[in-house]
Amino acid sequence: MPAVLIPASRDHEPVLAGLLERYAQDFRGLTDLPRGPDGRFEYKDLPRYWIEPDRHAFFIHDDVLAGFALVKLGSQRSGDPRVRDMAEFFIAPEHRRRGLGTEAAHRVWARFPGPWEVRVLRAHPAALAFWEHAIAAWIGGPPERAEFAANGRPWAVLSFESRP
Repeated sequence: MPAVLIPASRDHEPVLAGLLERYAQDFRGLTDLPRGPDGRFEYKDLPRYWIEPDRHAFFIHDDVLAGFALVKLGSQRSGDPRVRDMAEFFIAPEHRRRGLGTEAAHRVWARFPGPWEVRVLRAHPAALAFWEHAIAAWIGGPPERAEFAANGRPWAVLSFESRP
């Protein structure tokens, strides 16, 4: 079954928060993610996805709920307000290595033509390989790549233009 993007609403916040908790597990040992008083991963920007028109939350389904994508307008790195940012993206481990993530990313980029950036922690080589492959498959060649540091950690930022 192909990847399906389903817009998430405020009513879906508990489900998305649960998936964000699983997502945080992918970063265990790579970065210190903030925890709330209940010990769960605290994603403070999540409520902004229900009220800000330039933020979009999607569930990724194939035959079942398999992940999510959070998209926002405005480059976190350069501050360019025209650039879309794949703020967060997650495919549950049991749904990986079947092309679902690549197909879901392509569906997101098709929805929002224009300039894009994807930031990836350099300490997460599997994620970097995934994004380089997914973007190259979308644009027909390698994306522009830059390196930067934030919060004492090295990052790669992959930039490209999504065409309709």
